[in-house]
Amino acid sequence: MQKFMTEDFLLNTEAARRLYHEHAEHMPIIDYHCHIPAADILNDVQYENITRLWLAADHYKWRLIRANGEDERVVTGDASDYERFCAFARMLPRAIGNPLFHWTHLELKRFFGYEGLLNEKTAPEVWQLCNEKLKTLSARKMIAMANVECIGTTDDPADDLAAHLALKEDTGFNTRVIPTWRPDKAMNVHKDGFIEYMAKLSSLTGLEINSLDALKEALKIRMAHFVSAGCRISDHDVNIIPAAHEGIEAEEVFAKAMSGEAITEQEKEAYQFELLSFMGREYARLGWVMQLHFGAIRNPNSRIFAAVGADSGIDCIGNSSDALRITMLLNEMERTDQLPKTVLYSLNPNDNNALVCIAGSFQGKECPGKIQHGSAWWFNDTKEGMTAQLKTLAEGGLLGNFIGMLTDSRSFLSYTRHEYFRRVLCRIIGQWVEDGEYPDDMDTLGSIVEDICCNNARRYFGL
Repeated sequence: MQKFMTEDFLLNTEAARRLYHEHAEHMPIIDYHCHIPAADILNDVQYENITRLWLAADHYKWRLIRANGEDERVVTGDASDYERFCAFARMLPRAIGNPLFHWTHLELKRFFGYEGLLNEKTAPEVWQLCNEKLKTLSARKMIAMANVECIGTTDDPADDLAAHLALKEDTGFNTRVIPTWRPDKAMNVHKDGFIEYMAKLSSLTGLEINSLDALKEALKIRMAHFVSAGCRISDHDVNIIPAAHEGIEAEEVFAKAMSGEAITEQEKEAYQFELLSFMGREYARLGWVMQLHFGAIRNPNSRIFAAVGADSGIDCIGNSSDALRITMLLNEMERTDQLPKTVLYSLNPNDNNALVCIAGSFQGKECPGKIQHGSAWWFNDTKEGMTAQLKTLAEGGLLGNFIGMLTDSRSFLSYTRHEYFRRVLCRIIGQWVEDGEYPDDMDTLGSIVEDICCNNARRYFGL
């Protein structure tokens, strides 16, 4: 029987141990997609206690605390920080097999030096230890401890990016912080607030946005602002990949929305298909990467959504994506040789094979792995989910060109998810060596592991 979470955690072969300790372990982290506010890094925030750092905005943890039968006041309500922490500690031992159990103990070990187990009995001890250690920790200190080379935040086109511009000039901070273009509000022609958002963009750009063409020009102006702050990446949460619909003109849909009329599902899709294709061509011109996240059902629990709002731990996996829609969207840009580097993420693991196959149909000479099957996302961000994504990519594409892991997190402690991913990666490759499926060539294998951990992402995003 092995001990819990030793330095060889998850590394079940000699080859896996060598690959991790000699190659993966010390590679810098490029966390190219997260939801940490750049202002928190600029201001080098500190946290009063571990709950404020750990539980204030982590929907993974909220979801499991609810599943343990706790009242909502303890999850997101007016319970004290200590009550909330104790509720999390009560739940954690029951999370056997859940990656949160592993992530939690990796975070306690790496950032706080705690080697024990968190549970209801140890909660007072861990609370005190962490809160004492937090007196010496800050956002930048945690980033440095995790050896993070670059952070990609998530930002609206209307954001002023003041924090990013200030960080860009801060020679005393070695980690690069770049904005990511996230134009969901411009895409959501069917939602309340669209007219007000157009007015905001109009004020920022000095353009009267009275047509779809005017909106496109305004977005180009804002893209130039993002370029000045170091942007290299876009991100789209589309849930369902939009499709063009014959007889529906995007310009007419825009005009209808601006007059306050309701938009049908087909009208929404036609508009989104046109705007997303336009932005994709601009990304290709700018050398940006386009990330597409889809396959989620958002906020199905109306009671919790009304009380807490979005990103509260109630989203879930949707149906498998329509592969034809994905190929039609990519081809719309490819047919004019304007398809940007693209990363495809589905929340439904049943899409893995299709996405690897689709990526292989649109590769290009611009760089190795131009179209990527993105890392196991969200509910797939588990040992088995990562294993499935990596093995599917290996069998249907070129694993050696994969751009690797990201946190997609709101916490400065989540960089240990890169460690977790790297251990899983080395475990898989090590087993292939053990089984005689790949030569015991540590020079080649070490290079592949280092590339997946960091080097490929550095090249892919132009860093």
